[in-house]
Amino acid sequence: MNLQRGLVTTIVTFAVVAGAHAQTPPRAALVGAWTLNANLTDKPAQHVETDRDGRGANARGRGYGRRGGMGSRSGGMRRGGDPEAAARMRDALRDQDHLYTLILEHPDGSREPRVIGSIVDFRYAPDDPEAVIELLAAPSTRIISLTITEGGYQPPLSDAFGLVAEALNRRRERDLRSPTIVSCDNIVENGEVARRAFTSYAEESNPQLAQWMRDNTKFPNSMVDRITPVTTPEVVERLESEYGIKDAWPVAAEPFAMWVLEDDFADGRPPLDEAGVQLVGDVSPYEAMKLRLLNASHQGLCYFAYLAGYRLVHEAAQDPLIAELLSRYMDFEAMPTLRRIPGLSEFKDGLLPRFGNAHVRDTVARLCAESSDRIPKWLLPVVRDNLRSGGPVRLSAAIVASWARYAEGIDESGQPIEVVDPLATALVGLTDALEADQHLTAIGFDLARWRARALRRFAPRFVRHHLSSSP
Repeated sequence: MNLQRGLVTTIVTFAVVAGAHAQTPPRAALVGAWTLNANLTDKPAQHVETDRDGRGANARGRGYGRRGGMGSRSGGMRRGGDPEAAARMRDALRDQDHLYTLILEHPDGSREPRVIGSIVDFRYAPDDPEAVIELLAAPSTRIISLTITEGGYQPPLSDAFGLVAEALNRRRERDLRSPTIVSCDNIVENGEVARRAFTSYAEESNPQLAQWMRDNTKFPNSMVDRITPVTTPEVVERLESEYGIKDAWPVAAEPFAMWVLEDDFADGRPPLDEAGVQLVGDVSPYEAMKLRLLNASHQGLCYFAYLAGYRLVHEAAQDPLIAELLSRYMDFEAMPTLRRIPGLSEFKDGLLPRFGNAHVRDTVARLCAESSDRIPKWLLPVVRDNLRSGGPVRLSAAIVASWARYAEGIDESGQPIEVVDPLATALVGLTDALEADQHLTAIGFDLARWRARALRRFAPRFVRHHLSSSP
């Protein structure tokens, strides 16, 4: 086991809980405040925090501020999830000096535990918002990393917007340099999306701040990749029984890790390239690779898999029909839309083995969650590019149709499905194809219009049907 303390930066993390409106379910954003140290060896290293469903882009980014890979934390909250999850995570980390164990689950069954020391504090914003604002406004905080998630940029906005905006305004008034804001959300041009969202938010109440941000604040794009399922009691128990480590919030993850970051910072950066981060001038081909291959393929797997009775991702990925569906989608629909970059083919070829890693024990339900936020950003760009070029869209349409069938809320055996989605109320129980079409069209799924009726009764035979008539 490797106890890792320090190489590059320190970080303070805090959870921001929104959803104060009566009709708004809780939403969390987890934000990191990075301090760059003159002495790069005596402080805990950088790490990025998790999104609202307990892992995600910021979770996947953890570990790059020190030598030794990339870990994550569970503890964010899904929309509609437990608002106290972040507070429980805060307490668990405080009780163990903000250390946690990262367990890399290798495909051969071997495990690689590491005690990670990248977190020096955890601030839960509802406890003391003023202290959080001052932390972000401090000149020692030179990078603010965040995960708001795909739907978090839509109204009602996360409280993170108000806290960060107030911190930036205090910097402006104190004539301090702006920090760099690094979004790790799974969306195309996440830095540009964050820039527009934060400056628009500031423009409504403080135009001078908005102009200062345009002139001074950097929002580099990024792509982060590591499959990191939610921490379960089984992970906690296994760590103690196998290694004698009592950790209230360990993290199990796959060995694969990739972080690509645009090299555009307002006030310096740590030597992240020395820890394996790819610093590039243009992140877009890497983010398209990840979103259109990995994330869209997860969508291609999860609804078919859940309806067919699978509950674990590796079991579904080993089903020959589902594996062939994903392979053909990647080869014939996704790959033709991607720019050729070093490692593209290797990345694609590694996805099914990664999905099939039985020891990660990722859940199908996790992949199914909040898909009305995800499909438009991950899958529909593939459809649009292929329609423009005359390429095939049959399998992409089948994936959208599988989502429409799943969103009815009843599986093939007649059992209810808990649809975790911001549009769940509108989606669950749709039985008329025309009504389904209207809701799909409202959120951008025009291509599902001619597919919705065809998928009223899904079974694996539907996969077979599309495979038999696709390239």
